[in-house]
Amino acid sequence: MNFVIGLVIAMGCIVGGYASEGGHLSVIWQPMEYLMIAGAAVGTFIIANSLSTIKDTGRAVMDGVLGKAPTQRDYLDVLGVLYALMRELRGKARNEVEAHVDNPDESEIFRNFPNVLKDSELTHFICDYVRLLIVGNARTHEIEALMDEEIETITHDRLKPYYSLIAVSDAMPALGIVAAVLGVIKAMGALNQSPELLGGLIGSALVGTFGGILLSYGVTSPLAHKIRVTREKRLRFYFIVKQTLLAFMNGAMPQIALEHGRKTISSHDRPTIDMVENETISGGGVSRQAA
Repeated sequence: MNFVIGLVIAMGCIVGGYASEGGHLSVIWQPMEYLMIAGAAVGTFIIANSLSTIKDTGRAVMDGVLGKAPTQRDYLDVLGVLYALMRELRGKARNEVEAHVDNPDESEIFRNFPNVLKDSELTHFICDYVRLLIVGNARTHEIEALMDEEIETITHDRLKPYYSLIAVSDAMPALGIVAAVLGVIKAMGALNQSPELLGGLIGSALVGTFGGILLSYGVTSPLAHKIRVTREKRLRFYFIVKQTLLAFMNGAMPQIALEHGRKTISSHDRPTIDMVENETISGGGVSRQAA
């Protein structure tokens, strides 16, 4: 929603300022110029990216425009899953815990937290490292190095839409110049016409440069950065899992291990200690699991 509001303000100020200075809106309304720029941008985007990246960019754009960043509820759910699993690891036999990570779709722990289970990549990340804890042969620093490597790979994949849109944004001013040059070529073919007609053709050609710069710095670049912020917030889940499980491996009680994970959350979104205790330790996740 913030993206839409900001876009309306930016476009309103630009168009309103132009009109208030006596500019004619019909001059900057050149649909074919904008179509050439946007079409060329979409075409080069398709050329440069795989089908999976194109699809993921569509999802990322929707998430960015709608502001689908994690909430405190999402962070509490992840901490709740981790606490329940650590509690199982401390109190039950190995085969009982393995059932939860081997088939999370049928696990009561994961089914109590559907928002976590819905994110299959995060669920597999949790299950893989809990399984390594069950095996018990890996050293803490080896697990940490492996986690860092996997998180780096996931980060690279999740930010592909951002980098692809930034590349398009960087190209748009040049594509606007291409559209402007084509407009000038058209104007050169009308040199024998009246000055009024020739001036109109040159003005419409310059709209191409205007459109390319505006679409680049006023739309595509802010959207790309919005996507990056949203995706990086969702990547925070993996750091929560990493720090929590590493603390547990080093001998911390589940309650203390949760605090290691909680501290990796941004201060603006971080739930309080009391919230974590009420949701995961004293009530919330434990009571839901028991139910």
